[in-house]
Amino acid sequence: MVAQRYTLSALRSTLSAASNAPRQSVATSSRTFVSTPYSRSDRPPAGSVPPHHNDASSAPGSSTTAFSSSRPVAPFGMDGSAAENRQTHFGFKTVAEEEKESMVASVFSSVASKYDVMNDAMSLGIHRLWKDHFVSKLDPRGGIKVLDVAGGTGDIALRILDHARTKHFDRETHVTVLDINPSMLKEGQKRFKQTMYWGGPQVSFQLGNAEQLDSTMAVPPEPVRGPNSKQPYLPPLESKPIPDESIDLYTIAFGIRNCTHIDEVLRQAYRVLKPGGVFSCLEFGKVNVPFLAEAYKQYSFNVLPPLGQMLAGDRESYQYLVESIERFPTQPQFARMMKDAGFHLPGSPTATSLGFPAESGSAAGGEDVAGAWEDLTFGVATIWTGIKL
Repeated sequence: MVAQRYTLSALRSTLSAASNAPRQSVATSSRTFVSTPYSRSDRPPAGSVPPHHNDASSAPGSSTTAFSSSRPVAPFGMDGSAAENRQTHFGFKTVAEEEKESMVASVFSSVASKYDVMNDAMSLGIHRLWKDHFVSKLDPRGGIKVLDVAGGTGDIALRILDHARTKHFDRETHVTVLDINPSMLKEGQKRFKQTMYWGGPQVSFQLGNAEQLDSTMAVPPEPVRGPNSKQPYLPPLESKPIPDESIDLYTIAFGIRNCTHIDEVLRQAYRVLKPGGVFSCLEFGKVNVPFLAEAYKQYSFNVLPPLGQMLAGDRESYQYLVESIERFPTQPQFARMMKDAGFHLPGSPTATSLGFPAESGSAAGGEDVAGAWEDLTFGVATIWTGIKL
């Protein structure tokens, strides 16, 4: 089967042409506004809900917005102190929210230098084919601005630039590689230092939190290099906010499951994308063949942690990574989270009209979002795509 390609330049042309289409009145809850979904100026006013939302809380007088977090606010006592700490999961463990970020950072600092080996172990090497397909399907070209989140080691960014250059002779597309972990970004810099892109204008590396793209992070000091150091010189990292509507393509591969608040990640992705921009996520999914699902689970829990000990001397990090896959939402659940963040999903009437037909993904209980994702290798990995209009 030939993969459906999401050509951003073609999508922009379609959006431009469609902006001249007759306007139509679209009702959302008790509000009505005049809109074509293809024109920024014709979209609903700030604070209103996108057309596919049907939330009674959007009635006049409500403060709920389309992009508000769904996280509950921790209750406070009379003295203003938190009545209870917010809890989240770290693999199968329950930890305080403020602890998870540092715990995840510790995992990836530990595996950074052997990250490709780790992915080879977790996917039996197939992750390389998945990533090739992920980028080929997006078909990046036309001097677009790409934000590759949790992209530390640079393997997705390198594929994007190589695809644009070799398939379309594109020397202008730019990728910002953003990661919360400095060790991972340094591995990405090392990778790119061996390529033609090093020192050029097409790639930059930035320290940042996927949940807080509108703020900066403290950049750790660079290690002191002695005169006889064998470590290559790598430029200092930087951290700066990502502006509203500045990105054409947002990618995140095998990273979103490690975030504490996935809804915040999606909210920030929606904010930074331009109208017509595309969000695409490659992540481990749920195997959709029962007997294979059980075999994969046995391999994951009984083989990978000991393999991590053997390959990297680090059983605990691999144990966490396996557990994080198990805890990640199902394919339909994640598709609904994207929809709640404001994205149009493949297979919806609007997305289909823009060249985003339904995908092959389906699951029991997911009829409302069927076709919103593509399963790879029986669902061991999955690609979800959303469009901002």
